[in-house]
Amino acid sequence: MAKNKGARIIITLRCTNCKKTANTNGKADINYSQGVVAKKIDYTTTKNRRNTPDRLELKKFCPNCNSHTQQKEIK
Repeated sequence: MAKNKGARIIITLRCTNCKKTANTNGKADINYSQGVVAKKIDYTTTKNRRNTPDRLELKKFCPNCNSHTQQKEIK
């Protein structure tokens, strides 16, 4: 007999300040005018959907911003 899915789901967190996104092929974004390579940095974690039904927001380190920033849950 198969078990049910459970309450824990995997979510992705992304920086709210820089909002860096990768191209559709998953490679890094390159800004040739400044010579900067900005990679897409996302954190993955799990949350209990029964205890926290709204979107999760944590403070994590963002290497693109080089500081601790708010990371929000994305779909």
